Amino acid sequence: MERLTLSNAAFEGHNNAYLFDDGPETVLIDTGDWMAATRTQLTEALASHGVAMADIDRIFLTHWHPDHTGLAGEIQSQSGAEVYVHAEDAPLVEGDEDAWATLHETQERYFDDWGMPEPKQAVLRERMAEPTALDAPEVIPFADGDTFNVNGHELRVVHASGHAAGLCMFETTLDGSPVVFTGDALLPVYTPNVGGADVRVENPLEKYLRALRYIADAGYDRAWPGHRDPIADPPARAEHIIDHHEERAWRVLNVLDESGPLNTWEVSAELFGELSDIHILHGPGEAYAHLEHLAQTGAVIPEGETYRIAERASEALAEENDQRWELGF
Repeated sequence: MERLTLSNAAFEGHNNAYLFDDGPETVLIDTGDWMAATRTQLTEALASHGVAMADIDRIFLTHWHPDHTGLAGEIQSQSGAEVYVHAEDAPLVEGDEDAWATLHETQERYFDDWGMPEPKQAVLRERMAEPTALDAPEVIPFADGDTFNVNGHELRVVHASGHAAGLCMFETTLDGSPVVFTGDALLPVYTPNVGGADVRVENPLEKYLRALRYIADAGYDRAWPGHRDPIADPPARAEHIIDHHEERAWRVLNVLDESGPLNTWEVSAELFGELSDIHILHGPGEAYAHLEHLAQTGAVIPEGETYRIAERASEALAEENDQRWELGF
């Protein structure tokens, strides 16, 4: 297996594609985005291993986001490669107009529900109007628990929803060690956004925390993420991100305790300050994911488009010394 490092203008850092060419098949996990620079980098990286786009037999996609799927259609058009993705993300990857229209309609509804100012909404509309791929591939959907033989390596699909509805990891064994390709479920530097990155996901924080608990308990020796460098201790990184969300939950409650009822955009402003570009979506999305999770557990009480802290949570917050709110994961 070879890690191919590709550029990415977004804040997450460089993208990774993973090449399996140690047998009769040539297989990629993810492709990077659709930009010309990425296409050149992928072509050169493949060539350094004696491979061309036309040689790719299969592509496994971790999720629908364009920085992971952007070249899948072009590769398929050159090679006839089979492209696999989770069933929940398949319509978006295929460019289904109804699926994309529904996604944008859901985003627009949340923008209003969150109390997002119209000028900020306009910025996001312009950003979302940008092209995300030159060609949309035909895809083969898979499901949690499906397995694939890749040159003698068994890749097992693990559905890890939260950041995206169909986000999946691929478990396998390399050189006798259990490893996992995590896409954006586990990253070495940033904590993947939940709530804004895919507004189709119901209860995104709960689902993401369950995915993190799975990683923490699975005992992988190494994780190969969708961005940046390999993760040498995946369980420890997963536990760290769980702790991060418990600290964020405490901050959300503390904001409501000090300020009184607020809407999602106002809570986001307290957490993240002034937002620009795609963060205009991610900030309130993350705040919303936490507010809804805390509402389900009774720590906050929704009142129309605002939330207020529950009395019992306010009392417990006053006794909390480590500035973490236990989320049960």
